[in-house]
Amino acid sequence: MEILTPERQEQRAFEVQGKPAFTEKRFLFTFILVTSLFMLWGIAHSMSDVLNKHFQTVLNVSKADSGLIQLSVFGAYFLMSIPAGLFMKRFGYKRGVILGLILFAIGTFLFVPAANASSFGFFRIALFILGCGMATLETVAHPFAAALGDQGSSDQRVNFAQSFNAVGAIIGPALGGYFLFQASSMSDSGGLDSVKSLYVGLGGFIVLVAISFLFIKIPALTNPHNTALGRESVIVDAEQGKKLYKQRHFVWAAIAQFFNVAAQAGTWSFFINYSHEVMGYTDSQASKHMSIFMAMMALGRFVGTYLMKYIAPNKILAAFAFGSVLACIVVAQKLGWISYAAIFSINFFFSIMFPTIFSLGLKNLGSHTQQASSFISMGVVGGAVMPYFMGKLANQDVGAAYYLPIVCYLVIFMFAIKLYKVRY
Repeated sequence: MEILTPERQEQRAFEVQGKPAFTEKRFLFTFILVTSLFMLWGIAHSMSDVLNKHFQTVLNVSKADSGLIQLSVFGAYFLMSIPAGLFMKRFGYKRGVILGLILFAIGTFLFVPAANASSFGFFRIALFILGCGMATLETVAHPFAAALGDQGSSDQRVNFAQSFNAVGAIIGPALGGYFLFQASSMSDSGGLDSVKSLYVGLGGFIVLVAISFLFIKIPALTNPHNTALGRESVIVDAEQGKKLYKQRHFVWAAIAQFFNVAAQAGTWSFFINYSHEVMGYTDSQASKHMSIFMAMMALGRFVGTYLMKYIAPNKILAAFAFGSVLACIVVAQKLGWISYAAIFSINFFFSIMFPTIFSLGLKNLGSHTQQASSFISMGVVGGAVMPYFMGKLANQDVGAAYYLPIVCYLVIFMFAIKLYKVRY
């Protein structure tokens, strides 16, 4: 019997069926709503990095302690990913989305009593619940988008939806910059009224999305892992029943993902500090620059996706990781505009890392695929670690803090050049 590689499977499916449609008319409205979820958590993630700097000012929080914002959010991902997956498996995509949106909204509304109490600890509780909502949405939304149409085009749908996550990451700093820096400068309430306005507005929009999901009727969906093509691919199950933890490429993908998100969270968290302290921009100006910073990630995603038509994904991942190492070295030197340009380039290189590490880690896992997906997703907890340690260095020298992510990129580089390989 012929052993089919993933590439040959795709070719065989195309030969038999022709090019599958992006989605179907009956799924279109549902797909639009699911895509909006990607944008929502992109907005919330990038706003938390603006919040990081705002709390340093209005609550007199140190840079290291402000990094605990990311610990609250990404720690929630670590704790909530598996329960969310179990909930989705038992109750379905729709109820999983509604659960995520409810938790998300509760977290945003808790910003009101937290602001009234002027309590950083209370804010962290609100952020943890908000993070639980985002973790639930991320766990559900990726397979939900994949299931909304022909499975031959599922990767295309997921990548399209993910592009709106980058759009949200551009919108978030712009919203945060206006409400937290410009609007708060006109208030005599210490800047916390603006925090309430921003998050209550976000929470209201989340409630509207949740209501929309309550009233839509979702047609019967196909599990993307249970298609005929998927059953055929069991032939290529890399290690013929070997335990998941013995699949070396999967284990290293989970490790690489941890370091990837750690580097990303640290770099994002102190972008505004770097802009203010090294480049001399106001917080409001720096938050506008952060929108451009996030746009670089969207650009990198388009460029990287295009290059993957001609270059193996692991080679692009290795090149981008090496570029990030060089960029971090330049940023740490504080060479004015040269270093500032380098920090923007880091976000360009970030663009393909999460999905590429993810896809390489899931190669040839057969029946282990869904379980492996959950564990690689849990690598997001890396974002809870790096901001605190970068903050410790940033208290002395924000430029020197950018030496730390170099360790992360070297791990990703090693994964991309050697450790990604499936061992038979």
